[in-house]
Formats: sequence, structure tokens, C-alpha cells
Amino acid sequence: MTIAVSPQALPALVLNADYRPLSYYPLSLWSWQDAIKAVFLDRVNIIAEYDQAVSSPSFSMRLPSVVCLKTYIKPSRHPAFTRFNLFLRDRFQCQYCSTREELTFDHVIPRCRGGETTWENVVAACSPCNLKKGSRLPKQAGMIPHQKPFQPTVQDLHNNGRQFPPNYLHESWLDYLYWDSELEP
Repeated sequence: MTIAVSPQALPALVLNADYRPLSYYPLSLWSWQDAIKAVFLDRVNIIAEYDQAVSSPSFSMRLPSVVCLKTYIKPSRHPAFTRFNLFLRDRFQCQYCSTREELTFDHVIPRCRGGETTWENVVAACSPCNLKKGSRLPKQAGMIPHQKPFQPTVQDLHNNGRQFPPNYLHESWLDYLYWDSELEP
């Protein structure tokens, strides 16, 4: 699964004040128009630029390719319980058969048996596995999730998001992505 990024759109990578991306998946990108607006409102510093420029009769500037917020935005410790974040936690894979097709979600302990819609009871599942399991408990259905459901941290989602890079990464972004990758000599 990838997020489509058009290089022709000249998006700007947005970094927090600590020089880390606001998010890895989806990658924190702004349109060039939003990046320029933030520059003029003095909300960001330009870290890197494209070769392309925009001009008015009295002004010209190169388009920012990387911007850094001047004010640190503290990330929440616990991400919102959304379908997207659930899929990201489970790496966009069915937790029963590992397929990436027709994803939905499954209550490990079915709601009709008292199961709640929480991080600790819901997993990503493909439609066929979800139908096969039905309203049975995992042991009854012979379908145990590969990973026990858990409430992820923002860091867990960032780490998983790094496995799904966008289809396009501008060279000026690479120094700010994948902080734990090995440096070349």
C-alpha cells in the first residue's frame, strides 16, 4: 500500500520543530501554495528548496521542498481509534490469513458475546476471513489472530508507516526520513 504523491505537484515535506516529520504515514506533506503561505505567515523555516520558483511583479522565490515548523507540536501519546490507524497498526494485513485484499475489521470477541469496539478487541481482517469467523470466538473458529490486538502508540504507527513509503520521495527529503537507517561511510 502506498500513498500517491505527484512529483509535478512540488509538495513540501513538513517537519516538526525537532526536525522529525509530523507523520510518516501518510507522510506529512503540504502543497507548495500552503508552504509559501506558511513562510509568509512566519510559521515555518525553509530547510530545502526546489529549483522551480514562483514570481509576482515585485517578488520571486524558489519553492520550498522541506519546511520546519517554528513551534513544536507535541504528538498525542495515543492515536485516535480509526479504521486507517487500525489497518496501519496491523500493517494492512488480515490478521488471520495475511492477505492485503478486501480489508475490513473483526471483533476478536464478537460484540454479540460482549466484545467491545476497542484497540484491544479489534483486528484487521479480510472479508472472507471475517465471514468465516462469524460470531464465534477465535478458538471455536480455529482462527487466532497473528498478533494480539493492542493500543498502539504514535511511535508504533510511525514505525509501521515507514514500511509503506510514498511512491515518490524527493532527494531533499531523505535526510529527514528513516531516522534509524544505517548511515553510509
